[in-house]
Amino acid sequence: MAEHESLEFGKADFVLLDTVSMEEFMANLKLRFEKGRIYSYIGEVVVSVNPYRAMNIYGRDTIEQYKGRELYERPPHLFAIADAAYKAMKRRNKDTCIVISGESGAGKTEASKYIMQYIAAITNPNQRAEVERVKNMLLKSNCVLEAFGNAKTNRNDNSSRFGKYMDINFDFKGDPIGGHINNYLLEKVSGWLGFHIICVFHLQLLSGAPDSLLHSLHIKKDPKAYTYIKIGGQIKTSINDNADFKAVADAMKVIGFTGDEIQTVYKILATILHLGNLTFGVDGDVTLIENTKQVSVIRDLLSTKEENVEKALLYRTVATGRDVIEKQHTTQEASYGRDALAKAMYERLFCWIVGRINDIIEVKNYDARIHGKNTVIGVLDIYGFEIFQNNSFEQFCINYCNEKLQQLFIQLVLKQEQEEYQREGIPWKHIDYFNNQIIVDLVEQQHKGIFSILDEACMNVGKVTDEVFLQGLDVKLAKHAHFSSRKLSPTDKSLEFDRDFRIRHYAGDVAYSVVGFIDKNKDTLFQDFKRLLYNSSNPVLKGMWPEGKLRITEVTKRPLTAATLFKNSMILLVENLASKEPYYVRCIKPNDVKSPLLFEHERCRHQVEYLGLLENVRVRRAGFAYRQTYPRFLQRYKMISEFTWPNHDLPSDKEAVKKLLQGCRFDHDVAYGKTKVFIRTPRTLFSLEEQRAEMVQRIILFLQKVWRGALARRRYRRMRAALIILQAYRRYKVKSYIREVNRRFKNVQSMKDYGRHVKWPTPPKVLRKFEETYICFLWWWAWTLIKGLSPEETLQVRAKVACLEALKSQRADLGLQRDWEGNYLRDSPDTASSFTLISSMLQRKDKFMRVLFSCNVRKINRFHKTENRAVLITDRHLYKMDPLRQYKPMKSIPLYNVTGMSISSGKDQLVVFHTKDSRDLVVCLQGMVPANESRIGELVGTLLSHFKRLPPVSLLVPSSLLVSLMFPLVFLYPFGSLAPSGFPPGVP
Repeated sequence: MAEHESLEFGKADFVLLDTVSMEEFMANLKLRFEKGRIYSYIGEVVVSVNPYRAMNIYGRDTIEQYKGRELYERPPHLFAIADAAYKAMKRRNKDTCIVISGESGAGKTEASKYIMQYIAAITNPNQRAEVERVKNMLLKSNCVLEAFGNAKTNRNDNSSRFGKYMDINFDFKGDPIGGHINNYLLEKVSGWLGFHIICVFHLQLLSGAPDSLLHSLHIKKDPKAYTYIKIGGQIKTSINDNADFKAVADAMKVIGFTGDEIQTVYKILATILHLGNLTFGVDGDVTLIENTKQVSVIRDLLSTKEENVEKALLYRTVATGRDVIEKQHTTQEASYGRDALAKAMYERLFCWIVGRINDIIEVKNYDARIHGKNTVIGVLDIYGFEIFQNNSFEQFCINYCNEKLQQLFIQLVLKQEQEEYQREGIPWKHIDYFNNQIIVDLVEQQHKGIFSILDEACMNVGKVTDEVFLQGLDVKLAKHAHFSSRKLSPTDKSLEFDRDFRIRHYAGDVAYSVVGFIDKNKDTLFQDFKRLLYNSSNPVLKGMWPEGKLRITEVTKRPLTAATLFKNSMILLVENLASKEPYYVRCIKPNDVKSPLLFEHERCRHQVEYLGLLENVRVRRAGFAYRQTYPRFLQRYKMISEFTWPNHDLPSDKEAVKKLLQGCRFDHDVAYGKTKVFIRTPRTLFSLEEQRAEMVQRIILFLQKVWRGALARRRYRRMRAALIILQAYRRYKVKSYIREVNRRFKNVQSMKDYGRHVKWPTPPKVLRKFEETYICFLWWWAWTLIKGLSPEETLQVRAKVACLEALKSQRADLGLQRDWEGNYLRDSPDTASSFTLISSMLQRKDKFMRVLFSCNVRKINRFHKTENRAVLITDRHLYKMDPLRQYKPMKSIPLYNVTGMSISSGKDQLVVFHTKDSRDLVVCLQGMVPANESRIGELVGTLLSHFKRLPPVSLLVPSSLLVSLMFPLVFLYPFGSLAPSGFPPGVP
């Protein structure tokens, strides 16, 4: 049973219909067509309905879905039958064949192309160049054969006018290595839609060939200019003709046709068109050609002499004993000969193309002892059974062909069924079916069949007419149950006297008209035409007509008739198919207007009858509707029973299947073979499918739950493992870091610099936030250095640290490398006595505790004048003194009135003391001290350490700015703004 299709699309396999009737069959076929399901099964037979639209079901993705799958595992498709044939060939080393049949327009040609496409896609996985070449030529051969063997008709734009059987040879690895094509070209004579010697490539040539080529062939682009095209009603061209012409020409080159051969093909096609335009007239008793220019053109195209062309068209050479005479044609005979020549040239050209392709693609130098067995897949694309208003000789042959194939089909299906039942030990029940062997014998039986009677009529001396042939049929077949005529059934007015006869075929009664039977059965081509074409200077054309080398007196043997040739080819074809394992594709045409929406019930019903599809269903359903091997049956349905899910512990799969079906109470409707279970009615199978669908949903939910739980547990285990690894790694890094720190600083106490030169190791990321632990070492190092200092040294160190923190890299020279004395006026021998006296007096007066800083300065006033002065800074006041007057105090500023102090970033010793009353004091220490003794840093550090308040970190400013150290804040001022009292900018 085909999986993955809901019943809303109908039954995928017609064997599973509830009741086998034409009404049920047609209803299911229509439903599937309307739902877009163009393929169905009858067991292992594919039923294909032409969709008349492009469908996206043939791409690479679809090919992969069917590759290597069993027939029932996927929805019905051509690829499934192609894969089944390929597997049987490759796995079981058996020759197989795929038989494609149906009426014109049912999609046979497209089906064969898709089957070839699938086989090409799944073979040669190793991309061997030679195999790819063979595959390419096999695919291209389809393109060429379609162009030359198909015709545009009123019913079909690409109507196949020939039957084609292609053998594809495979090596032991299953790769194509060559092939062979047999053609069954019937419509070489005028058929039901005019002259089908006008093939698709004729129109492609007219529409798509370059102007230079058309000019060399003496033809025009207008199809209406050619009589054969107008008679056949095939003047419809396509916008794709240009591209199609190029594709066919390229395909011929790829296959291996030479340039001369391709040119000869063009010339023959052009000759056929020009022959159709020849007209004949009468001048007295003489028949002549009215448009002689056409003769000159034909002579040029055939590479022969003009007088020989004209003579062959107007005269016939007849041998009477040893005498040779030339008999002039009547206009009717000349027209008949012209048409016969055109038809013969077309037939011979097509057969030559097939033979040329066979020469190129046939397997060469293949030795089975060395290369392994050469297996074959055959693809038969053949015309289907058809009934028209006026059924001709061609349709009679086509329907005979289908009788032969139907006989083979029923025999093989019954044979396969019977053999399977015997293998499985199931009792075989006789099946009643219509055996059409009696109809096959009616046509082909020696001396009694219609073909034999027709050949006898053609061999009679004198003028033989179609009416004489019909009389012979009436005499010899009068008692045959499947033959009738108006003479044998006088009351049957649907038949005409002396014209019609009826055969009761397996697919229905068909009336045939005997008009043209005699002429179409004979070899109607005069020997003069054969000699004309053989004597051509074109070697390719000459090679197509080898019998033309015989002189008229040497032509004695009567050639085989068309009926005999076709009968022999059909017998050989059936024998060939019977030797292979067959697979079938039955094609149905849903309507005559090529609509993708219209399903004409009666038309499709007739085709179902012609193809014997209902008969096929009955044969398949006569015993058991469904059968499957025990392992595969269990694989599909084991979830239904608790005894078989998820796995059984019974002795065998057969016992497990029995237990499953007994639990479902279906054991009364099944039979158990040796390797397969057989189910009698479709209802049992559908019930199993319903139970399976219900259980599958529950199983899916259960599997989803288990899988989600498994995924969650796996994620948890991974996260936990990652966390453990991360923690272990962190511990390792921390321990390694601690060990390294311990190793580096183990002996710092005994070092001269107490480990100052030791580089602190880079901590791991996990300890980055503890990086300040390095400061602890620095504290210890600093404490170790200063713990032995005196109180005075301690104060000096604190002042230097305060200065360094405040100014950092904003000044180049801070005087950190020397001792800071602070009270420089007291320590100077020149000023010590006078300064000490004044200092003591001020201490008594202002009660300060100690002197912070004293120094000689140069004061700058608002008028840019400078004067020598001195400054004394105590812990309470800032004093300005006059050194020339024994350091007499000139001004006293309480420190709480000092709001800030500004210095520059250059090398100068300029200092500005800011006061609350904006009467700033501007002094320069530079003029009073040696240039190499900068006291700015000492002044800043001493004040900051005294107040014990470190300013914020100041940015490095250009030398044009001053660093303002405020108490409690530090500001940066432009140099000019430091003179609120009006000091101009640029003060040195």
